[in-house]
Amino acid sequence: MKEKKVARKPYLWEALLSFGFLIAVMAIGIVVYEANPHIPMLIGTLFAVLIAFRLGFSWNEIEKSMFDGIYQALQAVIILAIIGVLIGVWLLSGVVPSMIYYGLAILKPSIFLVATVIICSITSLATGTSWGTAGTIGIALMGISKGLGIPAPVAAGAIISGAYFGDKMSPLSDTTNLAPAVSGTDVFTHVKAMLPTTVLAYAIALVSFLIMGFKYAGASSDVTAIAAIRDGLSANFNISPLLLLPPLAVILAMAFKIPAIPGITIGIVIGALEGVIFQGANFGDILTAAYDGFTSQTGLAAIDELLTAGGLMGMMYSISLTIIAMMFGGVMEKTSQLEVIVNKLLSGIKSTGGLILMTVLTCIGCNATIPEQYISIVIPGRMYNKAYREKGLHPKQLSSTLEGSGTVTSSLIPWNTCGAFLYGVLGVTAWEYGRYAIFNYMMPLVVVIFGFLGLFIYKISDDPSTVIGAVNPEEK
Repeated sequence: MKEKKVARKPYLWEALLSFGFLIAVMAIGIVVYEANPHIPMLIGTLFAVLIAFRLGFSWNEIEKSMFDGIYQALQAVIILAIIGVLIGVWLLSGVVPSMIYYGLAILKPSIFLVATVIICSITSLATGTSWGTAGTIGIALMGISKGLGIPAPVAAGAIISGAYFGDKMSPLSDTTNLAPAVSGTDVFTHVKAMLPTTVLAYAIALVSFLIMGFKYAGASSDVTAIAAIRDGLSANFNISPLLLLPPLAVILAMAFKIPAIPGITIGIVIGALEGVIFQGANFGDILTAAYDGFTSQTGLAAIDELLTAGGLMGMMYSISLTIIAMMFGGVMEKTSQLEVIVNKLLSGIKSTGGLILMTVLTCIGCNATIPEQYISIVIPGRMYNKAYREKGLHPKQLSSTLEGSGTVTSSLIPWNTCGAFLYGVLGVTAWEYGRYAIFNYMMPLVVVIFGFLGLFIYKISDDPSTVIGAVNPEEK
């Protein structure tokens, strides 16, 4: 009887070859041809499969590794799907327009920079997108800053700081769901774990912009662009403080530890009911917005671009990329290609602070070499998952580190998709606005400092019920 061939562990150069090929194909696809990252990621996965064959793995084993990788992200996939539904319903019902309307009311020339951070934070929290915020409200704020005599890089830094704070902390954001998915916890647990480091970095940014804004305190400006947006919102939606109830319900669900899927569903149901009450929507309107998203037709470009979004189909970009990325991670993990790289990187690193620092540096490195924000979360998340659990660290420690470095630093790299997009809409390069994107560069610094000081270090033993997957790395 023929004995089954036993697969061997990869050499370091073989594992690095898989990563090197992925970096090359992603760079060529995204930077040179401006393609979406999905197919380059799939090509990189196929190359990792070829290396797996070389190591002696059978197709059945490789296929199962892909399935296992996808399985770990299924909760995130479901959450992304229902968040798409939620965004569509909240736009239709006037929830998001109301949040933006009240946010814009705080804009005063004397505190323009701080107000810009807060306005962009509210908008990004409400929509879950830093790109949408920068590309709409951000453009209007850039115009006002010019009238105030505020340098464009400074204004852009304030816009980006606020937009990425909201993107990082919003349960509606795809990165906020992706980070806990690859780490092994749920989105609400993840968001709460991020609060200490994020609040400190955000406070530093606000104080810094307040101080910088003193020199412009006496200036006055024509704020007709913001007034036009507010007038457009009030003319096309029934704006009411009661429309803030759905996001408040989701926040309370987090506070009372209601699981993410039912917690978000509560927000959808309340939003749908308010859509009927305040906007006169019928059941068919709600179903259409939930599936296809909401199409804004106010006639004001700044509003229509921001509020045309959401729906189940609107999330398919993120869902499909998550599935493909987790296929790559599953193959790399099962065939020990991740293990040999991580062992090399972590050789000599014994402390929790050292592990967190290496995670942060890997995220930044991924943003620079594989210029796509999602990948800077997925790859380090799969690389260090086992190492964190072996130290008894809760997956939310890993997920908060991923978001505190991978999500926010993508905007600081000119050739990253985020840096390139922001240059396109704000007209300022990452080289110029980088020093003023205070929240974005303070965030990883705070994460690393907290790690070495041992502040807010989360252990599995403190909250085992929110760990998804095997607690013991050896469990199957």
